[in-house]
Amino acid sequence: MALLEKPKERRNSALFAVEGARELSMALAADYAPQALYYLPHIVSNPHQQFALPPEFLCQPVAPNVYKKMAYRESTEGVIAVMHRKERSLSALNLPPRPLVLVIEAIEKPGNIGAMLRTADAAQVDAVLVCDPLCDLYNPNLIRASLGALFTRQVAACCSTEAVAWLQQQGIDIYAATLQNAVSYHSQDYRLGCAIAVGSEAHGLSSIWKEAARACIQIPMRGSLDSLNVSVSAAVLVFEAVRQRTSKV
Repeated sequence: MALLEKPKERRNSALFAVEGARELSMALAADYAPQALYYLPHIVSNPHQQFALPPEFLCQPVAPNVYKKMAYRESTEGVIAVMHRKERSLSALNLPPRPLVLVIEAIEKPGNIGAMLRTADAAQVDAVLVCDPLCDLYNPNLIRASLGALFTRQVAACCSTEAVAWLQQQGIDIYAATLQNAVSYHSQDYRLGCAIAVGSEAHGLSSIWKEAARACIQIPMRGSLDSLNVSVSAAVLVFEAVRQRTSKV
């Protein structure tokens, strides 16, 4: 299926494919509109009932050999849906007071982005800004790695310049995760509206984030290596903010 393999096809058609019952259920719960659904009858007996689809919506049963050619993953729970994409812009975000925002800049690997979206869901982050994206947000590997969290969080794609200006307009403090000229992440107060920004492992954050930051922060390393995987770093920093916000002390 071209939608699973080609980013250009997803962009030009404004469609994407979702594999798996859990991911499909999450996409539908987030009001993504399906265009078509294909399923294996011996696994999914009644897709209309299972996914609460209107009776007039066409669900197409397919033979196992056909499904195998369509599927991107080996185990997809017998269902693949073609969905309409949604606008992922800053203007579509609706933030509460004192929001917690995760910023991801120029991350290439869909698995890392997916893992950070899982963290965002677990921490109930209010929004995720994917800046200068090098990976299509509807990449099937990203959706799989996120376990469907792409559909449970508010996510916007934009350039870093736009993101910094928007955060400043919203009065949200920026904390930039860097390795140089940074203070320990424990030393900062994240209880007000704040954005935690992480960059690629190869290049780190661009200078615009460091210049706009209220503070540059780092996770002290006790071993021989100087950094963690970016998704692990994001989890450590985000959950420190959650700890501060939920602590009664």
